[in-house]
Amino acid sequence: MKRLHIHMSVEDLEKSKQFYTALFGMEPTKDKGDYAQWLVDEPAVNFAISKAKDKVGLNHLGLQVDSDEAVQELEDRLQSAGVSGEKQKEAVCCYAKSNKYWVQDPQGIIWENYHTMEQMELFGGDSFTGGNECCTPSFSTNAKWSTGGSC
Repeated sequence: MKRLHIHMSVEDLEKSKQFYTALFGMEPTKDKGDYAQWLVDEPAVNFAISKAKDKVGLNHLGLQVDSDEAVQELEDRLQSAGVSGEKQKEAVCCYAKSNKYWVQDPQGIIWENYHTMEQMELFGGDSFTGGNECCTPSFSTNAKWSTGGSC
């Protein structure tokens, strides 16, 4: 199954949790105090919110897939279309360990294409994002990721 992933940075996590719980008609699937996630079946969406550190609003989009092979298929398809990105193996981010392929669309929106292998009790941050942060790498002028942001 593929799910559209949407991650929003919010000012007031509690008010936002109340709003999205009402919108989706269900409690968060994951609620960690600084992060909440709803895995909704209809429509198939993985919707996450976290406390904004820099800006409020859309943090990133993505596709969550069921296997590393599906991540590779996405990477191959994007590269065939001339869209380069960057792999991230065994990333610990947003209370999960995942293999990812990050790209940026023509509008500058970051897309996290990933397969989650296991749930973690750690928010995350690794060498890919400077050790403290996760989920919002951004392209520098040489098309490499720079650190920063929040998950």
